[in-house]
Amino acid sequence: MRTAYSVDTVRTAERALMERLPDGTLMQRAAAGLATACAQLLGRVYGARVVLLVGSGDNGGDALYAGARLAARGAGVTAVLLSPERVHPGGLAALRRAGGTTAAPEDAGPPLRRARLVVDGIVGIGGRGGLRPKAARLAELVAEGDAAVVAVDLPSGVEADTGEVRGPAIRADLTVTFGTHKPAHLIDPAREYAGSVRLVDIGLGPELPRTPVLESPQHAEIAALLPVPGAESDKYRRGVVGVAAGSARYPGAAVLAVAGALRGGAGAVRYVGAAGEAVLARFPETLVSDRGPAKAGRVQAWVVGPGAGEDAGPVAEVLAAEVPVLLDADGLRLAERDAVRARTAPTLLTPHAGEAAALLGVSREEVEGARLTAVRELAARYRATVLLKGSTTLVAGEPGEPEAPGEPVRVNATGTPWLATAGSGDVLSGLAGSLLAAGLSARDAGSTAAHLHGLAGRLAARGAPVGAHDVAEAIPRAWRSVGE
Repeated sequence: MRTAYSVDTVRTAERALMERLPDGTLMQRAAAGLATACAQLLGRVYGARVVLLVGSGDNGGDALYAGARLAARGAGVTAVLLSPERVHPGGLAALRRAGGTTAAPEDAGPPLRRARLVVDGIVGIGGRGGLRPKAARLAELVAEGDAAVVAVDLPSGVEADTGEVRGPAIRADLTVTFGTHKPAHLIDPAREYAGSVRLVDIGLGPELPRTPVLESPQHAEIAALLPVPGAESDKYRRGVVGVAAGSARYPGAAVLAVAGALRGGAGAVRYVGAAGEAVLARFPETLVSDRGPAKAGRVQAWVVGPGAGEDAGPVAEVLAAEVPVLLDADGLRLAERDAVRARTAPTLLTPHAGEAAALLGVSREEVEGARLTAVRELAARYRATVLLKGSTTLVAGEPGEPEAPGEPVRVNATGTPWLATAGSGDVLSGLAGSLLAAGLSARDAGSTAAHLHGLAGRLAARGAPVGAHDVAEAIPRAWRSVGE
């Protein structure tokens, strides 16, 4: 499990650890890990030209000490000092002893054009509100060059706790972070700026609380959640999922949602809607009913909304059911918020950014720029679990009280841009619904479905265009790859 902690939590843990260590030990550990990563990226250190972009405080100190280590191995290191009067004195002295030189920001152009490697130590994890003009100009110069860029702890200009990018920012090829991941390493848009992320152990682990602010399940954690039938399983024990989806105008949404449910391991799928003939033509094993969700028969979970059009009746019936419910697409728009909030059985909402924006009354750009804030706000408003789809899928449950905070937001990064195709979300809904019917919690069903769906997209595409049907067909392969 990859975990991330807030800046305040990291600062508290660092203070506790530093009280037991000689002065400067943590910075030296961080600098050693940073220098090693830079050397590996360079390949040949001797003779390489390296530019350090150095701000004030410990972040700049890490860069300076790492630069000193590179200079001692024969690299030509120049430190561009944004605030010479507030630069870390020990780090600067170490760099100069090793033969490094300094330059003012206005003179940074020539060194940056010659550099093979740029180390971004402008702003640390406490940075807020974007880069100042002088630093923003350096970010432009870095973007114009072709040097590899390594960020210290976090690319300058992104916000550690939210993953927001409010203006110009450094785009790194590699980010070297210390002690633990921060939310911005896992959430877009900041994640895109971080490039590859390498975690350096500086001994912080024992000082961190057990519950992080974010967690990103890996294959092993997802494998442990996958429902596996036993010797006595039948279709009811494996889970029957009801799908109320599709319309005369959008029959394909029903077919794709049913496909996701069947490929996701449901023991049986009961379909209710106007697309019964289309569903049976593709999946004859589906149990089709024309009597509405309330009279469709026994189910362990419902999926409602994909391609529903304007018919709010099935949505209201499903929300009244005493089983877990997944709301997607048109169902999000047609559902009464109070009806969702009043439910006692689990509810999972699966909006994309546009749908989330409509529910929150903000622009799509606001949701995409502050994804963590958006998913938490939706979960609180609807008293439900929310899966916010996108380049990084987030799953958040209803927040707890300050004295008993809720569980960490889950992050999935297995997705691929090839999943940006019509009907892909319908497949995800069916898949998550099958996992709800199998007995997984809304949080586990959402994060497991997102993981499998992303892998299925990757396996189906392999760098070539695919459709939603191809993604559904690849779900069993994704399941196997997780379980192996």
